[in-house]
Amino acid sequence: MHFLYVRVVKAGELPSVDVTGGIDPFVEVKVGNYKGITKHFEKKQNPEWNQVFAFSRDRMQASILEVVIKDKSMVKDETVGIVRFDINEVPLRVPPDSPLAPQWYRLEGKKGDKVKGELMLAVWIGTQADEAFSDAWHSDAATPVDSSPATFAVLRSKVYHSPRLWYVRVNIVEAQDLVPTEKNRFPDVYVKAQIGHQVLKTKPCQARTLNAIWNEDLLFVAAEPFEDHLVLSVEDRVAPGKDEIIGRVIIPLNSVDKRADDRIIHSRWFNLEKPVAVDVDQLKKEKFSSRIHLRVCLDGGYHVLDESTHYSSDLRPTAKQLWRPPIGVLELGILNAVGLHPMKTRDGRGTSDTYCVAKYGHKWVRTRTLVDNLSPKYNEQYTWEVFDPATVLTVGVFDNSQLGEKGSNGNKDLKIGKVRIRISTLEAGRVYTHSYPLLVLHPTGVKKMGELHLAIRFTCISFVNMLYQYSRPLLPKMHYVRPFSVMQLDMLRHQAVNIVAARLGRAEPPLRKEVIEYMSDVDSHLWSMRKSKANFFRLMTVFSGLFAIGKWFGDICMWKNPITTVLVHVLFLMLACLPELILPTVFLYMFLIGVWNFRYRPRYPPHMNTKVSQAEAVHPDELDEEFDTFPTSKSPELVRMRYDRLRSVAGRIQTVIGDIATQGERFQALLSWRDPRATAIFITFCLIAAIVLFVTPFQVIAALAGFYAMRHPRFRYRLPAVPINFFRRLPARTDSML
Repeated sequence: MHFLYVRVVKAGELPSVDVTGGIDPFVEVKVGNYKGITKHFEKKQNPEWNQVFAFSRDRMQASILEVVIKDKSMVKDETVGIVRFDINEVPLRVPPDSPLAPQWYRLEGKKGDKVKGELMLAVWIGTQADEAFSDAWHSDAATPVDSSPATFAVLRSKVYHSPRLWYVRVNIVEAQDLVPTEKNRFPDVYVKAQIGHQVLKTKPCQARTLNAIWNEDLLFVAAEPFEDHLVLSVEDRVAPGKDEIIGRVIIPLNSVDKRADDRIIHSRWFNLEKPVAVDVDQLKKEKFSSRIHLRVCLDGGYHVLDESTHYSSDLRPTAKQLWRPPIGVLELGILNAVGLHPMKTRDGRGTSDTYCVAKYGHKWVRTRTLVDNLSPKYNEQYTWEVFDPATVLTVGVFDNSQLGEKGSNGNKDLKIGKVRIRISTLEAGRVYTHSYPLLVLHPTGVKKMGELHLAIRFTCISFVNMLYQYSRPLLPKMHYVRPFSVMQLDMLRHQAVNIVAARLGRAEPPLRKEVIEYMSDVDSHLWSMRKSKANFFRLMTVFSGLFAIGKWFGDICMWKNPITTVLVHVLFLMLACLPELILPTVFLYMFLIGVWNFRYRPRYPPHMNTKVSQAEAVHPDELDEEFDTFPTSKSPELVRMRYDRLRSVAGRIQTVIGDIATQGERFQALLSWRDPRATAIFITFCLIAAIVLFVTPFQVIAALAGFYAMRHPRFRYRLPAVPINFFRRLPARTDSML
């Protein structure tokens, strides 16, 4: 994709235009209907801009480039001077050529006469691979609403790196010499720990002396560079709702030990500072101060989960010394989008100002915003190192709501859709060029917002290392040596996403919080009736193969096809006589199935599927419940109706779980003598079976059991079999349930 680049460096010896002998210059770069403007200077005859303008070659409708110097006080058609270029004569620059050297050009008047002053410019034809591309003003990103430099800042393409996250483990052991504010009472103390906006508390300890013991672990998330300190305060619960601080200690995270494994961190005693000013004489009398015993460390052996584990794009631990070399390179070309749904109205017509965001690992990329375009062409390429094939690349499309008079920090960028691509589904070395549907779930139902055209290639650096990755654990070692609970992981993930959003939100241009939350799937753990149905049907699909085998075996037993049943009898007899062929036969069968399915392998990575997601025929009230805030903001009547519906669903689940527990308890009752007659019958049967199996070859037993199971329907009864009747009569603990 070719662009006309114009670098406006500086001007010299500009003439005065007012009685004070000064000039307020700015430069206007024009190609047909497209116009870019530099910032203006106050009273400066030798200004320096060093600003680059890029005009899309496909959308240019003129053959002349005009670079015009104007004064802020001039009327519309007045100029200080003009430099004209024939676009057909502009040189082509192909990287890795060095940048084109700027040159001085004499200014001309409107009629071609020479005027005072000169302008330093560099003009060339380049592609999006040019190093000036990302910082340039783009004609296809120029907004008709606002052309200020602040607006252009939110239109540029940028690469972001999320901060390196650490888990902070604070082991609060004990505190000594606590002095409560009220005498003649033992303190009811707890420790409150805080890092930034993260606040955690230990359980209260009813101390019988002036010492308290907790031995609790508190976990936080911190990001490099460490801006927040660890603040620990020991507080005394004087009365319900009334807590008083006994002492406080502030620990800079830069001074905390780091570890990459499970080695023991040495504990330390910290003196607690009194939170309020006290009498100097009182301090002289007190020769001691309250102390707290802590064990604090930065755990680098974990991977800090800042996205859903199902769509994780990075699985490396925090500590860099544990990183393995990359196994490949991922190249992504964001080509274009077609058929986008209008997200706003401008001049009485629907339009969109769209940009794409891609996330993989620590690296986020953002394309330039293409203004007023429902079929934008981005044609931008990005590259990532791949360390694990079991990771996911996420690409999202958003509408920029920060443009124009209404554009402000209060407006959220609207989501248009996203695409997830798992690296392990890509063949090495192959270029995938495919259009992916952009599907978004709205309270009114699922909508197709357009299609995104991507080009993806995964190049393998070391095939052996990539195969070795399939034998390694998915997460770093510490996740298995000292695992976190599910509640801890959810809480830490929420804190990690907030930290990443806060850091990237301070970049220029900012990557807004709603974008990061949508790309990271922060609400994937919330309840949804639609997701529950989708997961149930996914489970049924997984077991559909077993159900099909059971149905086929039932047909065999009922002799639906006598020829097939006879062949199965023969095969079964062969396997019973030669049991050493069973496992080779099973593995050979799976090998043949895999080879046969190679012809029908997927040609493209999978995309969002509305049928699998149960989004095609979902009830409107279930969607409204899914989009409800947490905690709820709906009316009490609606919440009561949904609560009753949830109770009915939970009641059915409760019944199924109870039935499964009942069958397990019946198995336990076989030998527990809960029913003495049933246990006596069963142990007698076990004794007889042991004797019979001891004296009878196993092949004979297996053959007889198989032929009995596949006997002809003429020898079957419609009533349940005797073992089933016996099992159903066994007692369970349902009799003891309230």
